[in-house]
Formats: sequence, structure tokens, C-alpha cells
Amino acid sequence: MSSPNPTGGADQAPPNLDALGVTLGPGGGTLRVWSAHADAVELVIFDDIDLDWIIAEAPLSPVGGGVWQVTRPELAAGTRYALRVSGPAGPGHTFNPRTLLHDPYARGLVEAGVGDHRCVVVADGFDWGGVTKPATPLDRTVVYEGHVKGLTKRHPLIPPALHGTYAGLAHPAMIDHLHTLGVTAVELLPVHAFASEPRLHQLGLSNYWGYNTLNFFTPHAPYATEASRREGPEAVLREVKQMVRSMHEAGLEVILDVVFNHTAEEGLGGPRSSFRGLDNRSYYRQLDDGTYVDETGCGNAVNTTTDAAARLVLDSLRYWANDVQIDGFRFDLAVTLGRDDAHAFTPEHPLLQAIIDDPQLAGVKKIAEPWDVGMGGWQTGAFGPGWSEWNDRYRDRVRNFWLSDIDYARRASVSPVGVGGFATRLAGSSNTFSPERGPLASVNFVTSHDGFTLNDLVSYDVKHNLANGEGNRDGADTNRSYNHGAEGPTDDPAVLATRRKAMRNLLGTLLMSAGVPMLTAGDEFGRSQRGNNNAYCHDSPLTWLRWDHDPWQRDLLAHVQRLIALRRENPALRPIRFARLGARTPSASVMEWYDEHGQTMSEQRWTDPAHRTLQYVASSTPENEPFNRILLMIHGTEHPIDVTLPDVGGVSRYVSLWSSVDDRPGPEGTLHTPGEVIALPGTAMRLFRAE
Repeated sequence: MSSPNPTGGADQAPPNLDALGVTLGPGGGTLRVWSAHADAVELVIFDDIDLDWIIAEAPLSPVGGGVWQVTRPELAAGTRYALRVSGPAGPGHTFNPRTLLHDPYARGLVEAGVGDHRCVVVADGFDWGGVTKPATPLDRTVVYEGHVKGLTKRHPLIPPALHGTYAGLAHPAMIDHLHTLGVTAVELLPVHAFASEPRLHQLGLSNYWGYNTLNFFTPHAPYATEASRREGPEAVLREVKQMVRSMHEAGLEVILDVVFNHTAEEGLGGPRSSFRGLDNRSYYRQLDDGTYVDETGCGNAVNTTTDAAARLVLDSLRYWANDVQIDGFRFDLAVTLGRDDAHAFTPEHPLLQAIIDDPQLAGVKKIAEPWDVGMGGWQTGAFGPGWSEWNDRYRDRVRNFWLSDIDYARRASVSPVGVGGFATRLAGSSNTFSPERGPLASVNFVTSHDGFTLNDLVSYDVKHNLANGEGNRDGADTNRSYNHGAEGPTDDPAVLATRRKAMRNLLGTLLMSAGVPMLTAGDEFGRSQRGNNNAYCHDSPLTWLRWDHDPWQRDLLAHVQRLIALRRENPALRPIRFARLGARTPSASVMEWYDEHGQTMSEQRWTDPAHRTLQYVASSTPENEPFNRILLMIHGTEHPIDVTLPDVGGVSRYVSLWSSVDDRPGPEGTLHTPGEVIALPGTAMRLFRAE
């Protein structure tokens, strides 16, 4: 990577970035900090108990390339410390030698008052007991997105002392649920140390989701048990590692949602806790006059065109992937990380390439949120090989097909579009992802932490976010949701039954589509946030999962368990590559498309809004698994229809595997023959194995 020159003078020497942070040795510790524009950097060491009592101060010396260094005997495991930095005035510079700053590479933080922290030296070392990463292949991966606290805060089988903690997540009751459900990876909302914005404190709220990072190497201490917090940052880190080890012992992967695009320092005038005081000009994107270029909507954007910022991202990833044994990362607002000196996105950005090419990150799953709020910020499908992406085009099309199109048809007597676009998403989004990347570049989702829950998606036409304190202005206005005739809670049995079937259709689509499915925690039993589609500021029962369920919720859970099992058992549902016409492509699925009459789909049928019934036969081209062939039947209007099973070469019968029609999963194994007519009610799906 080239070093930018924000001051317009001669190019700087390549920064010496080896071993930043504190390195412990026999005679104490060495602290190394990067600041290209500082005049002076000072280490401040505090008493272990009174975090305002300074017991030592020492200047750091420049050692070249913007790196400052000091070795002190007081720097030992458990030492509390901070930095003071002074530098020039002028556009883009915000130095204040009175401000105590975090070391960006600190492995531990402790609170020293409201909004104030001290860094803590943490010793390395943990006994992994020979436990290794599961290394689940992408085509067998089913992601479960959840929140450390929200998953276990109200779990009745987990001891209260472990509620809402890393240890609670590793409790056998939680692991048993994940196993029984059938998911393979837990994707955790941010666990890097984070802070709540001052305006939320003023409203009596807090940042629950955690997308407001203080430090990229330190785990969020409030998610640790009280015992670990009392013992200190080393115990907090140990609890995180114990959680990861327990997950790996159970064959489950841990993916972290990481927020490298901005920090908790907000816009100019916001808190000065680390980057802003160390070298604002280098760490944040800005114009020549110091005005921030904010592509994140959070007040600042980390400038990954500088070597130091890009290296910090890589070093953090290496630390979590190797020292903490994390299996993958979901990069929040990843487009910001790939913006160049002119603030334009490029998939060839050196940092994006380095993340893929780094041997220390080999085998680690890399998932991009392929957008931000800057110019040209929507980049779904634009990342390079090695990246998977959250596929919002998939989300929107699937929601349209099962919800907003149905709403439209009730009012206009016909749906707005045919089945063609929906089928493309079902088959892996080949119009979005190149053949080189294939269907596994698509992380398919219908819901996520951000937006309506699955239950709310079928129960509300509009958001209900007044409790967020922003006059219902926050959160997305376009949700592609449908309340099916009543806004929110209702006791109308017909509305409730239609909503339940809509949830089953959405889940069935998600778990039978080519790509990598992501299920949002709680959707498996239909949890609600009472119509709030932006519950980032609610650390309360609104966002904590309930574990006492009504009968319909247990039925929905049984459907999800069946669907995940069927995905695992039928490789035709999870191709690795796109099939090519006229050639056998290994580990692909050859797809044949039929209409409700069992005839090959015509071009007119693909686009006709009056015909939204589709059958497709997917035949695997195996490399390492047995040959497999399935038939998926989809009906996307509310009118009942008779569907004729297609006559496909080599298929003598169809074995029923799953149906979305009934609240409870029906029995498997019913046999049907080609040419047989299947009666479907409105809006329904069925899956068969073709033999």
C-alpha cells in the first residue's frame, strides 16, 4: 500500500509498523504507537485501583516511519495506562496534550468514569486443549445471526449469573438449541469494545447493537460475567476464548461482525479518545480544510488508504482469527474500507485484496456488507473473488414475491411482476455474482438484526419506532412488508393463519435457495419487536429472546429444523458453482424449469404477472457427495391451483419431503408419479426428492 501525503509535502518514509501496542519482555514492556504528525507522545501509567492517580510518566521516542517507542519496567500484565499526544495546529489536526487517549492496539480497557477508560496490558496465552476450528465448507454453512446478550438474557435453563454473557452463550442449553436447530455458525453482533453515544444517554437509552467501536482489539467487557469483570480484562478475554473453544468443541463456528469503517469518536466536536487525538489527519477521511468525509452516517470514516489504518485492520483481524480462533468476519459497511484517495470504491483496493491474500487469514470466512451511505455506496456483487456478500437484492426480491406483491394483488387483482426475478434469486443470483465467484458469494437473508423481525415483517405495514426517541424518523421506510389485513397484534384467526404460512414460505425460500443462508436469531420461533425496525437502542425485553413459546412457535421451529436438515441432506440445494450450458460443471446444480402444467417454462410465463407458479428440478453434479435431484414447487398467488408434476428423464417418482401448507410439518416419504396432479392452496411451497 502507498502512504498518502495529507500535508502535500514530500512523501513520508514507509511506516515501521511491527509489533505496535505493548510487547512484554523479561525486563518489562515496550510500547509502540503510530502517529505521523505528532510532535511528542507520552506514556501515562496509573495506579491499579485509583485510575486517576498517575504513578509514572515517560516520553516515547520517534524510531522512524511515524512510530514512537518506549520501554518501561512498569509495563507488565495488568498495568493501567494511557497516552498523551501533542502536535501542530492547522486544518485536520486536533491534538490536545491534556487529553488521555487509548492505545489503538490495547488488549484491555477498564472504565475510569463516564466515557473515560484506561488501557490495560493483557498477557497472551490460553490452553485450547487441542480443540481446532471446525472449518465448515461454505456450501454446508448455515449462519445464525445473534446478539451475545440478547440470546441468553432470558434463557430459563441458563444460570442467572451467566445470563447475557459470553459464558452464557457457551452454556450447554444454548449449544443444544443451536445443534437441534441445525445451524453451523453463530454470527455475533459487535463484540469489540464499544460505547453509547452521548445523545442516547440523554434519552435514557443505550447503544445495544454495538456499532460504535472504542477499540478493535478489546472484547466488550459488559458481556462478561460479573466474576470475570471483577478479575479484570485478562479474565474477560479468557471468557471469550472459553466461549469460542466450547463452540468449536460442538462443531460450531463463530463469526464476528466487525466495524472498521468508523469509530465512537463521531464527528468533529465529538469525543476525543484515540484516533482523533493521535493523528486525526491520517486516521479519518477528510477534505483539505479538515472537513470530514462521512460515508458511514456515523460522523466519521476511517481512512484505509493510510498504511497505519489499513495495517490496524489487518492486525486486528489476525489477532482475532489466530489468538482468539475466530472463524470468520462480517464487515459492516465494507464499501467504506474499499474507498481510494478520491473516496471512490474500488474492489481492487489494497486493503480488500490484502484481507483475501493474507496467509494468516487463510480459511477465514470474509463476508462484506456491500454498501455504505456515501456516493456510489451500493456495491452488491462488486467485491472480488474470496468475498461473500450480504445480498440485499435477494432479500428485497423474496420479500416482494411473498409479501408486497400479494398486498398489491389484493388491491389490483393481479401481481405486479411474474416469477422470473424471484427464480433468479432462488438459483443463486447469477445476474449479480460472476461465474468465477459462484452462488456461494451470496449470503442470502430475509431479515437481519437491522429491520423487521420475520414475525413483524408479516404483521406490520409500517415501522413503529417512536420509542427510539427520534419521532419515528429513524429506520427504513421501505420494508416490503405486509400485515395481511391488520396492523400488529390481532386475534383474527384467518389473518394469523395467513401470517404463519407467509413466514413458512419465506423460511422455505431462504433455506432452499442456492447460496449461504443466514437466519436471524429468534425468527425460528417468530419473535416480535412490536414493529420496531431499528431497535439498536433498546437493551431490554424488546430485543432479548424469549424462550417460552406458544404452540404455533414450536411448530414454526419444527419447520425450520426440517428445512435445515433437508438442506444438509440434499446437495442439489447448495451448489458450489453455477452450471454452464453445454458443459458439465462439477459441484453445480443443473436446473430445469417447468410451469404448473409440467411443461418447460416459456419466455412469456417468466414475465407474466398472472402466472406465478413455478417448478424447478435441480440435479447435482457431484464431486464428493452422491448424486442428488430435487423438485421444488412454488405458487405465488392467493388462488388455489392444480400443479402437474413434470415428466423428467430418469425420474420415475417423486418423494414428498416438505410442505409450507400446514402449521405442523407433515410426514415425509409420500410417493408421487410424474404427471400426477398436486392441489396447492394459495401461496404455498412443496419440496420433493426426484428418483
